[in-house]
Formats: sequence, C-alpha cells, structure tokens
Amino acid sequence: MDLIDQLKNLFPDHVPAEGKNINEKNQDLWLQEEPIICKYEKRKGKPITILEGYKGSERDFKNLAQDLKKKLSVGGTFKNNSIIIQGDYRDKIMTMLQEMGFKTKRVGG
Repeated sequence: MDLIDQLKNLFPDHVPAEGKNINEKNQDLWLQEEPIICKYEKRKGKPITILEGYKGSERDFKNLAQDLKKKLSVGGTFKNNSIIIQGDYRDKIMTMLQEMGFKTKRVGG
C-alpha cells in the first residue's frame, strides 16, 4: 500500500486536483543516445560513485542528482558536470537510470 492509497483511506471524500502526478517529474528529463558513465573511486579512503556524460541541460542533471540522492537516502553533490554520490551504489543507480530510460555504461572495477 503506497502513500496515495493510505491518503485515500484517511480521506475518502477528497478529490485530488488535476495537477502533475508525482511520477511525472522524471518524464521532463531529456533522454540522450550516449550512455551515462558510472564510475567508482575512492577519495580520502571513502568510496564514491561518479556519474558523468549527460549532454542535456544542467538543470535536468541537477534534478536527476536530487532524485537519485533522495531515492538512495545518501549524500552527494553536483560538481563540474558530474554527480558525486557517497558510497558504492553503481548497481542500484544503473538500474534506476535504465528504468528511467537512460543508457548506462559501467567503468572500472
């Protein structure tokens, strides 16, 4: 049971507004032909995952970073046209990106 079903149970008479659906946010991202590069590195002894190679707008890439950090519940940043996620989450990130419609390429290890 997801959040929307729980809200329907709590407020059965409520009619939702004809606004944007929660899942439509990812539909606004520009999908490219080239794969997004997913790398693993260690900086100061700590593992990080780096995503780079997105050719769309910087705003879309920042939104993608925000979505990934929120779904994984981890920290990260957007610097120099790359997304840096704390920890080794290559497999999970690549699966999420492929579900969104992106092509991915794993680099290293």
